[in-house]
Amino acid sequence: MKQSENAVPETGRFSLGVAIRASLVFLVLCGIVYPLVCTGIAQVLMPAHANGSLIQNSKGETVGSELIGQKFEDPKYFQGRVSSIDYKAEASGTNNYAPSNPDMLERTQESIEAWKANNPDVPVSQLPIDLITNSGSGLDPHITPQSAQAQVPRISKLTGVPVAQLQQLVQQTTEGRDLGLFGEPRVNVLQLNIALNALLNK
Repeated sequence: MKQSENAVPETGRFSLGVAIRASLVFLVLCGIVYPLVCTGIAQVLMPAHANGSLIQNSKGETVGSELIGQKFEDPKYFQGRVSSIDYKAEASGTNNYAPSNPDMLERTQESIEAWKANNPDVPVSQLPIDLITNSGSGLDPHITPQSAQAQVPRISKLTGVPVAQLQQLVQQTTEGRDLGLFGEPRVNVLQLNIALNALLNK
């Protein structure tokens, strides 16, 4: 019998069926099984990290994450780095301005003027660079220990907490290099302000 010109060859139907079944198998394995296994392992080995590295205050309330910076408007608290996205986690990123960009220069000058107004006891020559520059993500939760110490005179004046006590607080919340080798010493601004609140009985 003569085969119809429009008929699908047996090999073609076989290949299509195999492709569909293989796609379904990999969909289940890669889309369901693998994520569930990884999530289960993470929950067992590192539950805090798996759940977002959340930070709780002295009252046990979740107030943020170790990984995402926050904006502190009140000058009696330690301030973090500048964020061009206003610390909105859903919009991670920043403007890739060159140092000569007019908008960059204007924003930096505004940050310097704000520092001079709020921190008259610390000259601009002692202003750490990370307090007037963006991080790559716009969400950096850390500042250098030097940046935290530079804010101590302002905070001491506004809160009444002695300078020496605030300096010790910065030292206590300073994180060292990872494994003693990688990165630089840093201070998580949210954790530092939680510790400050504890001193202020808030």
